[in-house]
Order: sequence, then C-alpha cells, then structure tokens
Amino acid sequence: MNKIAFSALLFTSIIYSQSNDQQMLKNIYAFTLTNSKCYSWLDDLSNKIGSRMSGSVGAEKAVAYVKAQLETLGLDKVYLQEVMVPKWVRGEKETAFILDNKAKVSIPICALGGSVATSKNGLTAEVIEVHSLKELETLGADKIKGKIVFYNRPFEAANIDAFKSYGGCVDQRYSGAGKAAKMGAVATIVRSMGFRLDDFPHTGAQSYGDLPKDQYIPTAAISTNAAELLSKKLKENKGLKFFMKLSCQTFDDVLSYNVIGEITGSEHPEKIMVVGGHLDSWDLADGSHDDGAGVVQSMGVLELFKKLNYKPKNTIRAVLFMNEEFGGRGGRKYEELSKLNKENHIFALESDAGGFSPRGFSFECDGVNFEKVTNWKYLFEPYLIHSFTIDHTGSDIEHLTSAKIVKAGLRPDSQRYFDYHHAANDKFDAVNKRELELGTAAMASLTYLFDQNGID
Repeated sequence: MNKIAFSALLFTSIIYSQSNDQQMLKNIYAFTLTNSKCYSWLDDLSNKIGSRMSGSVGAEKAVAYVKAQLETLGLDKVYLQEVMVPKWVRGEKETAFILDNKAKVSIPICALGGSVATSKNGLTAEVIEVHSLKELETLGADKIKGKIVFYNRPFEAANIDAFKSYGGCVDQRYSGAGKAAKMGAVATIVRSMGFRLDDFPHTGAQSYGDLPKDQYIPTAAISTNAAELLSKKLKENKGLKFFMKLSCQTFDDVLSYNVIGEITGSEHPEKIMVVGGHLDSWDLADGSHDDGAGVVQSMGVLELFKKLNYKPKNTIRAVLFMNEEFGGRGGRKYEELSKLNKENHIFALESDAGGFSPRGFSFECDGVNFEKVTNWKYLFEPYLIHSFTIDHTGSDIEHLTSAKIVKAGLRPDSQRYFDYHHAANDKFDAVNKRELELGTAAMASLTYLFDQNGID
C-alpha cells in the first residue's frame, strides 16, 4: 500500500471512529433523558430512607437498597466491602441564644460532626469574633481564654467557582475548635459555609487535631443570618453573652459497607474503571445533592451500558463509598483492598458536587492524557459541556494510587450548591430531574470514551 492510500485509509478510519462516538453519545443522552432510573432511585433514597449518617440505621438501609437495585441490572458482580466507620449522634435538637442586655434572641445552630456536648444545662460565655485562624493567633490566649470564639469569615462573592470560596473558608470550620481550645476558649461557633443569607445552619466535619480528649470543646455552626446579627450586636455590645446547648455523643466504631457493582471487561478485565459517589450523608436532611445525586448517577452509568447492550473493553465498577463525610474510611478501605488484590485502576470518575446541570470535568492526570481529553471537547459541546480543567477530582478516589491512572470529577454548575450543602434543606425537591439525568449522561459519555481509547 502506497503512502497516499494509507493516509486515505487512516483518515477514513478516524472519521468513522468520530461518527461512532458521536452516535454513541447521542444514544447515551437519549436513553438517560427518557428511561434512566436514577431519579426514582434518588426518590427512594431521599424519601423512603432519608438521612444516611455514617453508622446509622439510615446508612444500613441505604446499603441494602442500592445493593438490591444493582442486582436488578444483570451485572456480572454485585458485592459489599466491609469497612469500620465512626458513629457520632447529634442527640436532641441544639439550642442557642444571644443574651444582650437581658434580651434573649434565638439563633439557628447545629453541632459540627464529632463535637462534644456542652453540659446538660448548656454553656454561657462572652463571645469574641474573628475572621481567620491567623487573627485568632494574633489576638493571643489572654483575649481568648474563657470565651466562645465566633469565626465569621464569609464566602468570597467575587469568585465564580463556588468551591473556591468554600476552600477559602472551610479551615475555620474544620480546624477552628482545636485551635481555639489550645488558647483556652470554652467553645466555638462558625458562620455556615455558603453565599446565601438564610436561617439554615450547615453542619460538616471538624477535627480537634492532636488535642487530648479532655481538652475538647463544643463546636457548632450558626446560620448566615444569625452570623450577620451576632456580628452587628457585638459591635454594639462587646460584652454580650451567648448560650448554646449541644447533646451530641461519640460511640465506638461500627461495621458498614462500600457497595460495588461491576461489568467485567470483554478485552481487558484486569483493567478497572470506577464511577462513584458516597452513600453516606449528614443527618440534618436527605442528602439528595450531597451525595445521593452522585450515588444514583454512578448506578445510572451501569444501567445505561447494560440497557444499550454496550460491552466495555475494560471492567467498569460503580463504587458507592461509605463515610466520605466524616472520615473517608470507605475510600481508604477500597484502596487498601485494591492494593492487597493487586488491582490496576486506569480511570476513576467521582460525582460529589451536587445534581445540578453539568458544566464539565476536572482532571488529575499528566499532560498527554489531558490533551487527549481536550481533543474530545467537540463531542461534548452539543451537550453544553465546555469546562475541562486540571483540579481536584474527588475525596474518595483521591486515595487510589495505581501506577498510571486518570482521575476525573463531574463539575456541575456550582452557584446553588452551597445553598443546600450539609443543611436541613438538602432534600429531594431541591434536585431537578433533568439536571440530574444530564449529569448521568455526561459521566457515561466520558467513561465510554476512556473505555474505547484507554489512557496513554
């Protein structure tokens, strides 16, 4: 064959491949928007099971439910993976008041994950407002001792990516109690993580760091409206006091499970591709966006491939991780067993940013594979997927350490996510069916392309 004939054959092959890919993506979107079960699965998780706090009865029910649903899809394998998880219980509803010149103003408040309780009668102390961990250190122990530290750094409104604003504030929630306790504070409260001014306090993980247990102090979040009010009143009366009562408790670790379903690869069964989300949620609501959406989208990828009779070259797994919110035990256990079994993961895609309209993907990979992804942009643009960035991909898949792997994170529009994140309004009615399904289709499309083309 001469060079001209070979070039013509190669060009024809490329055009044929592109045409096949375009048609497959059309089929993926058409099926997902008309036949996917992902929205009804989310309805069950949210409205029949509800919150799925690590170590809770809700988490147990969710494990059983998604395992049973995966078994209806005719997958090659569906199984559970044991993992020991922490068990923390909020207890009776928290209460808080601003005490200002004998006036008592009720404040929406919720304990942060892992917090210790106050005494049965609650805790009352003066409040000192700070806007960063650095400001806390600058003030010094003399000004902090015996007081409730109020962390009040708001989200940076100028950021387009809401997760950038979250990253700029979350250290005060996660590390604030431990830092303040070392300086003699009796408790901490933190402004909830979000742009919107409302009356929903947002819980979340926190850590006391290396602090001895007998030095732990109660820590909680207050709503953004409450933070604005407290800050205003402190300017008027620096001597005002704050009352809070928390009844939370930590128990011994309990047994739980990651849930895994897989389609065995037809050509390279030893090469594993993961789509996943975390099955646990916080306890204030259904966890429909965080991360019920990611769970059902990952299940939806396998459902779609089975219904379209697609035979993947590589083994594709949906991994529904347990305990992402409060310790990351599920992701760590999955990687531990992966190493023990000498598994080779070539691709992992996580959905843990809500069920809103997908805008693109973040990637953790080398330059060669990122160039490969950007060459697929034209396939995604008809579906309004435009953003391909190098950035963090997911808390559960970050533990995977195969020698050569591409990691990806589904990136929906982030503007409304923190209106619901870890709050009592993260419920089923906050998720739009079509937006959820579009995310499923985007995940399936990217998985298909990597399955067909491999990684470099």
